[in-house]
Amino acid sequence: MTEQVTENAVAELPKQQTETVELDSPITRGKQTVTEIHVRKPKSGALRGVSLTDVLQMDVTALGKVLPRITEPALTDGEIRDMDPADLVQLGGVVAGFLLPKKAREASE
Repeated sequence: MTEQVTENAVAELPKQQTETVELDSPITRGKQTVTEIHVRKPKSGALRGVSLTDVLQMDVTALGKVLPRITEPALTDGEIRDMDPADLVQLGGVVAGFLLPKKAREASE
C-alpha cells in the first residue's frame, strides 16, 4: 500500500514548463555540436541578482546571468558572449515570455 501512495504522489507532480529553441548557429563543445537548447521556466531563485525589468527587456548582462541557470545543456558565460545575436534574441524571448502573467500569455496566443 505504501508503494501505491508513493506512485500516486509522483504522478501528480506538476511538469516543469520548458521550451526548445533551435539555434541558427550551433555551439561547438569539443567534438559535440549543440543545435538546440531547452529552456525551463525560471523559479525566483534563478532570477536572483538581476532586475526583472532587465530580463523582460532582454538585457544581455541579465540574460548572461539567468540563462546558465535554466538551460539544458547549461550554457556557459563564454558561449553566451559568443552566441549569434539572433539566437540570444530567441532565448531571451522565451525567458521573457515565461515571466508574463498567464492572462497576458493567453491573450497573445
